[in-house]
Amino acid sequence: MVLAHKLALASDLVSADMVEATEFPHLTNRYQVQAVPLTVINETIRIEGAVPESLLVEKVLEAGT
Repeated sequence: MVLAHKLALASDLVSADMVEATEFPHLTNRYQVQAVPLTVINETIRIEGAVPESLLVEKVLEAGT
């Protein structure tokens, strides 16, 4: 989650939100959270669990094309 927020600070094209799943069960259901963290990019790319920074950056770039 830290990298997502760093990317959002670095670019106006990126935004990041962090949500506590137990406090927002409607979002947990909407995004079918099975693992934490869950990263959703443009509502189409899902990354479950912790991943290397390089993979997250790759997925963000992929979403931008």
